[in-house]
Amino acid sequence: MTTSPKIEQLRAKRRESQQGGGEARIQRQHDKGKKTARERLDILLDPGTFREVDAFVHHHNNKFGLERNKPLSDSVVTGWGTVDGRLVYVYSQDFTVMGGSLSEAHAAKIIKIMDMAVKVGAPVIGLNDSGGARIQEGVESLGGYADIFLQNTLASGVIPQISVIMGPCAGGAVYSPALTDFIIMVQDSSYMFITGPDVVKQVLNEDVTFEGLGGASVHGSVSGVCHFVADDETQALTLARELLSYLPQNNMEDPPALPSTDDPLRTESALDSIVPENPNQPYDIKKVIELIVDDGHFFEVHEDFAANIVVGYARLGGTAVGIVANQPMVLAGVLDIKASVKAARFVRTCDAFNVPLITFVDVPGYLPGADQEHNGIIMSGAKLLFAYCEATVPKLTVTTRKSYGGAYCVMNSKHIRADLNIAWPTAEIAVMGPEGAVEIIYRRELQEAEDPAARKRELAEEYRETFANPYIAASRGFIDDIIEPHNTRPRLINALQVFTNKRDENLPKKHGNIPL
Repeated sequence: MTTSPKIEQLRAKRRESQQGGGEARIQRQHDKGKKTARERLDILLDPGTFREVDAFVHHHNNKFGLERNKPLSDSVVTGWGTVDGRLVYVYSQDFTVMGGSLSEAHAAKIIKIMDMAVKVGAPVIGLNDSGGARIQEGVESLGGYADIFLQNTLASGVIPQISVIMGPCAGGAVYSPALTDFIIMVQDSSYMFITGPDVVKQVLNEDVTFEGLGGASVHGSVSGVCHFVADDETQALTLARELLSYLPQNNMEDPPALPSTDDPLRTESALDSIVPENPNQPYDIKKVIELIVDDGHFFEVHEDFAANIVVGYARLGGTAVGIVANQPMVLAGVLDIKASVKAARFVRTCDAFNVPLITFVDVPGYLPGADQEHNGIIMSGAKLLFAYCEATVPKLTVTTRKSYGGAYCVMNSKHIRADLNIAWPTAEIAVMGPEGAVEIIYRRELQEAEDPAARKRELAEEYRETFANPYIAASRGFIDDIIEPHNTRPRLINALQVFTNKRDENLPKKHGNIPL
């Protein structure tokens, strides 16, 4: 059967569109240990589900010799497909075409995809690998970035947005990922910075490498810009797939529930002795979480940043939940600037996408010191308070040990609309720790004592027995129940079922004014 010339022409143009920057540039991409834009989509999406949009788009710039170089699809591949059978919209920047630089046409393709995603209520995943704005287009390229930023902002809290950084991401390009819900970076091959090492050297006379300035390790542990650090591109794309499994398609839906083979009535005797008798001895809150959640699987977010607080996703009885927990292993689980901002962001993300929140509390208070005060611990601490106060999803709290001072209020206490507050018998709920309290209450007596240190120990023990327990808070109704730790899993699963249809609303307003 003879194929018509027009169909042959279509096939030829489609092949041209799919070849990117050509075999030589594709090989250079592979030589760097990086995959092409289309190869990445093959890993991210379910096999055979990708449907491309705008394969025949090209730029319209006729200056600087670009009239002789108008590759089809330009420097970004866009379309939709499925992840575990669920619709997602995607764009994948193609570094083999003009270094993945963003042109007006490139930006328009991304905006079209994002607009489609908002209309149908489906997540957007962007795979970033770009040299930045296409200089030959000047302000048209900059305008394209701004158009994308607006679309990111309007879609925020409506559909999940995930950015995977798979190469350079510099200058204005960084703001689109920063406006999305999650950023995934690849170790040793992805970078994010406002100005590169050369400019830093010229302006500040500082010698810094690409990795040292804006690599995955820096943003994963120091700045907190990056939520996940992957060892390679395949792992990064796999992380994106798993992350989606805990999120709904949009803000009007619930996260997908998955069948669970883990007994919802399972108890864990190990929890009864996991909190040390010595109140100053640490323990790993992640072990507590793993003993409680389905199959012991905890999908941690921001693992290497502000490790004194732990956040991430898990399932209980098949229901997706977001977990926030103080980590006694790091700075005794104290709240500081970075931990407060990290947790606040996570709480707001869960609330935006209808993910119930479970909070495990073991917090001695806020980190003191001039450095924290001068850098705004008051404002940062208020961010976490604001996030919990405004959240309307089911909110459950388990106090495992310390819950002192203002940190007691902030960590999802009954007073800020927590739905269920339970405590273990090891819980210590008070204005402050025994040692600090007796120094204030018995200051004069300690000054006059023959042996101040011994007397302080006696008074501290008396205070601990009287106040450092969960029973006073329970007598006021601030704690709903005190349970044996091994029963925590079934109690939480039951509470999730009970509060599934809870209704809580905030006052009508344009938006709150979170203390930024």
